Amino acid sequence: MRKLSLSAMHLVLNFGCEFGHTARVATGGLALFMMMLPITAPAQSTVAVTTSQNLPSAPVPTQQSVAIPAPPMPVPQTAQTTPTQPSASNAPTLTLQQAQALATRNNPQISVAHLVALASHQATREDRSNLWPTAAVNVTGVDAESGTRITAGALNNPIIYERAAAGASVSQLIYDFGRTSNLIASANLAEKAEDQNAVATREQILLAVSQAFYNALQAQAVVTVAEQTVNERQIVASQINELFKNKLKSELDLSFANVNLAQAKLLLLDAQNSDSAARATLSMVMGFSNLQNYQLVQDQTQPTQPPANIDDLIMTAFAMRPEILALQFQAQSANKFRVAERDLLFPNIRALGVIGDAPFGNAAVANTWYGAVGANMEIPVFNGFLYTARAHEARLRAEASDERLRDMRNQIARDVRTSWLNANAAYQRLDVTQQLLQQANLGLSLAKTRYHMGLSSIVELSQAQLQQTQAEISSVQASYDYQLALATLTYETKGL
Repeated sequence: MRKLSLSAMHLVLNFGCEFGHTARVATGGLALFMMMLPITAPAQSTVAVTTSQNLPSAPVPTQQSVAIPAPPMPVPQTAQTTPTQPSASNAPTLTLQQAQALATRNNPQISVAHLVALASHQATREDRSNLWPTAAVNVTGVDAESGTRITAGALNNPIIYERAAAGASVSQLIYDFGRTSNLIASANLAEKAEDQNAVATREQILLAVSQAFYNALQAQAVVTVAEQTVNERQIVASQINELFKNKLKSELDLSFANVNLAQAKLLLLDAQNSDSAARATLSMVMGFSNLQNYQLVQDQTQPTQPPANIDDLIMTAFAMRPEILALQFQAQSANKFRVAERDLLFPNIRALGVIGDAPFGNAAVANTWYGAVGANMEIPVFNGFLYTARAHEARLRAEASDERLRDMRNQIARDVRTSWLNANAAYQRLDVTQQLLQQANLGLSLAKTRYHMGLSSIVELSQAQLQQTQAEISSVQASYDYQLALATLTYETKGL
């Protein structure tokens, strides 16, 4: 709000207007005073001495009035900048897009999700390795009692020769009724699910950045309103104090003015604390452990109305939300794993091959080489129902994955609908809070005019000041609330 010097203010007072208000309000206050003057003259004989010196009954600037020294502009002690931080004018600027870019690079949650996705890629390679041959090289040296046999711990009793030998063995899966291919498909789908989870984590961080950024802007605007409120109420309190010293105002008026000033200072303290907390949250979301001092830059684009068709938004969310895509891949992966676990009940066929030589050792094996190839079919017969239990477990987990997907779709539909309603309500609040602020400004203007004319008490002026402050804060908050609601709706529908 505009501030006038006291000499200029006194001239405006002589025309029936309080400082910082429009000529239209001054004319209305003057007309109201001139109409009420003939009626209230008998009843205000005791006030005439007071008002005749403070404010004349007609716009005659030559009448004498009590000179009021201009009070110094207050500087709230709580508004000082921390010495370890650069001032706001020297701080680097930060837009929402820049904050999101910093969070994408620095936030550890995004790094964690990306690393988990990379780890799931290695799990796919682990399952695919079963399709490749397995080869091993063995080097064996044995010192044994000549001609002895192993007679305990086994059904057969192989003879032991002292020897030094080296050889290689190769094993290759030939057929396992699709178990390995199903395991690979399950791991591949799980990898895609982790990729979508990484995208979902990034979207959540970007939404958190938007929330922290708009909250910081909102807190910064509230601090500005609180500082203006403190300055204006300090001026009013200083004026009433001078009038009280000159016996033109009562001690009750001075007490109410000081109470209003104290309330404004408390508002400033709370606003500064909220501003610091909002900036700390923004720094944390961007991936910094220490407080970053940025000069936040607001987007100047005009707010647009939310989309009208909610059903289209829900269908878009079903197709694009990474949480749904991740659960879809997880459900498909669980079904593939269920089939793979069932295939454990079928045989598997492997080819085997060995080759080697024993250059030193007993005469029975020395200076001989060996080599063999063959195939082996392993047919499961009974293992305590292990494979059956594993197949049942995989089937139940697959059904649970399907139910989680269905639940997520219900949650997404609810979140999109709720965000759409919140965005529409926030959009309507823009006009309502603007009208409220206009009416509160007009009410405060009239209340100040009536008070300086002696037509109302300090209580009416205090109430008008309180309502105007609340309306201004509501107007500031409504703008950022709508931008945040629109960002949330975009996130719930197709991501940021």
